[in-house]
Amino acid sequence: MTQTPIKQGPIQHGSIQRGPIKHGSIQHGSIQHGPIQHGSTKQGSMRQGWMRSLRLLAVVIVAAAAGVLAVQGPAQAHGAIQVPGSRTWFCYQDGRNPQTGAIEPKNAACAAAVAQSGVTSLYNWFAVLRSDGAGRVSGFLPDGQLCSGGTGGPYNFTGFNLARTDWPLTHLTAGANVQFKYNNWAKHPGTFYLYITKDGYDPTKPLAWSDLEPTPFDQVTNPPANGGPGTDDGHYYWNGNLPAGKTGRHLIYSVWSRSDSQETFYGCSDVVFDGGNGEVTGIGNGGTASPSPSTPPSPSTPPSPSTPPSPSNSPSTPPSPSNSNSPNPTGGCTAMYSVVSAWSGGFQGEVMVHAGDTAVNGWTVSWTFPGSQTLAQAWSGRATSSGSLATVKNETWNAAVPAGGHVTFGFLASGTAAAQVQNLTCTTG
Repeated sequence: MTQTPIKQGPIQHGSIQRGPIKHGSIQHGSIQHGPIQHGSTKQGSMRQGWMRSLRLLAVVIVAAAAGVLAVQGPAQAHGAIQVPGSRTWFCYQDGRNPQTGAIEPKNAACAAAVAQSGVTSLYNWFAVLRSDGAGRVSGFLPDGQLCSGGTGGPYNFTGFNLARTDWPLTHLTAGANVQFKYNNWAKHPGTFYLYITKDGYDPTKPLAWSDLEPTPFDQVTNPPANGGPGTDDGHYYWNGNLPAGKTGRHLIYSVWSRSDSQETFYGCSDVVFDGGNGEVTGIGNGGTASPSPSTPPSPSTPPSPSTPPSPSNSPSTPPSPSNSNSPNPTGGCTAMYSVVSAWSGGFQGEVMVHAGDTAVNGWTVSWTFPGSQTLAQAWSGRATSSGSLATVKNETWNAAVPAGGHVTFGFLASGTAAAQVQNLTCTTG
């Protein structure tokens, strides 16, 4: 099969502003204590606030010196298949410590993937993407790199290409009608394609395009969604039939091609056709788990997949989004929160601010941490905080967000990493 060369240059995200922390050095002058309000303005409280900030700075410097702060580029985070679960989703479920937020893989395959790609790959489990994908499949991503989306994305997912038999596994029944779920960390219109490996698939060999059936067994455009964006539980869902006549180990390959941009998402889900009903094994200490979101109400008329196209070297014309089922907000803005890295006593996060169908001129994001976490500093935004409540307003230079566009700000916080926050809101003006 002829392979089209892939340009490996860095992806330019013009609207994203990087935080002040860079590999190999700490920019001391970038920490702004002024905008952070710690309640009382009395001299004693101010002195205590300065001392807390200095202690946190010391932690950051030590962590950076130890190589703990694996700061990557801004998250282009949008989603991944959850039923049947992708390798990144299941490994995130397997590895995340619910008490500390740290990534501590127990599954051997997940541990090997993290050893190669780092913990950032699981903090961004929903970002296996190519901004230049344009729906392309065979001939675009090289053989052996299907599960990572190649090497031209915003993060390193190459560890999830490893040819192993011990990835977390979903147990299925061939020909059964199931409800597929795809996380909608950021909502966008587009089409989902699901491929299955051919009979005789060998999981001990790197996945190649020739291992997949040439046409998807299921596809759907703009399916309904359940739950909000920016959470582990929010997802698109649709009903479809699994391939008939399949037995034993297989892999389901998912492709989500956005119709409002060239961005395309890829994912590998390890499955076994053994008469199962969606049970998951290999998460945690080898036991059975069911980490998928709660079952949403089924659509009254499940969408029937149309005749699927064959993979080709050139992108097909993307479908127009459905006005009655547009996953984007009709106006205003939405915010998506994520953790970038964590260490003992603190963590780094970032928030992506998305504009709806109309341009935004000025935005404010606020949230409440679920525990004793407190905001220490922010960049690309003006921050204030009071206890667990954090508020970040735009800077003058990033107040304007075009319709459908986004900007990102970053922050440091003290306390145990909070994978999710409460009362996350975005307002305009």
